[in-house]
Amino acid sequence: MKRKVKSILVVLFISINISFAQELTDLFEKVSPSVVQIIVKSEANTGQGDPYAKVTMGGMGSGVLMSADGDIVTAAHVVSSASEIEIIYKNGETTSATIVSISNVGDVALLKANSVPESAVVAKFGDSDKEKIGDNVFVIGFPMGLSYSLSTGVISGKHKQDIKIGKGNVMEMFQTDASINTGNSGGPMFNYKGEVIGIVSSILTQSGGFEGIGFAATSNLAVKLLYKGDSFWFGIDGTFLTGPLAEALNIPQDAGLLITNVTPNSPAYFLGIRGGYIKAVIGEQEAMIGGDILLSIDGIPIDNIENISKAYEKLHAKKQFDSIKFKVLRAGKVKEYKWKVR
Repeated sequence: MKRKVKSILVVLFISINISFAQELTDLFEKVSPSVVQIIVKSEANTGQGDPYAKVTMGGMGSGVLMSADGDIVTAAHVVSSASEIEIIYKNGETTSATIVSISNVGDVALLKANSVPESAVVAKFGDSDKEKIGDNVFVIGFPMGLSYSLSTGVISGKHKQDIKIGKGNVMEMFQTDASINTGNSGGPMFNYKGEVIGIVSSILTQSGGFEGIGFAATSNLAVKLLYKGDSFWFGIDGTFLTGPLAEALNIPQDAGLLITNVTPNSPAYFLGIRGGYIKAVIGEQEAMIGGDILLSIDGIPIDNIENISKAYEKLHAKKQFDSIKFKVLRAGKVKEYKWKVR
């Protein structure tokens, strides 16, 4: 009798595993056509002292199609410095894309693809607030360039940081043990309903590779930042300088944002803001100096964390055709620029 019961339990266990595997297979077939590969080209200064000497670099990430007219959500760090963005769909078709809005703090970005093939599938956002620690999730992306690679895991943690991102939104991330590697960034994290509940962002590692701790921006945060007017793309990379570093660069206030790179054809580019062109080590961080140092936005000095938050909120409140004033330090002189939101 004991052997019979044991045999029944083994059969049930095998049946459950087969059913679970089949469910995941079906889900992959259903949602994978919504996942896209993103290829980017970016320009940066060589850092050898010539402001006009540029080098072109390539990069790669993942994304997910969220509308039939070409809305694609990805990670901000995949595309924030891109001068060209190429989208590759599952059927092999390619198209170009442009940045619509972006949040570097939230690490999410919204792109608009110029075309969408009929075979592509539009994904659906889930409510990330309903997800719990221990819930099963899976990630689809292009780790190390491997096409449509699937990894599974659970939500290992839900983390909120005391960082306000415009209009009171607070930074929130899912922690997961689903395998994440270079090329997964920007890809979707799905629940077992096939809904997008996160956008893959980063890993925590000591070795440089995946060690079981990955992070994804929650879907609810992505929706608030990208679809509700809380962010837009300006096209700069920068390093916040304070204390002795600010004094060393003669910043006429307690702190400022050193512009290290300006993306071609971005609002900052057309405004005339300049990026760095000399490689230097600032503290323990390598940065490109020689460019503008951002001092204020619409009269709010960029001299402490609280004011940066206020400046974010003011930028997010701007509407189309509103003007924004920027004050920068350039070659030892303070200059002011005005930009109109388009």
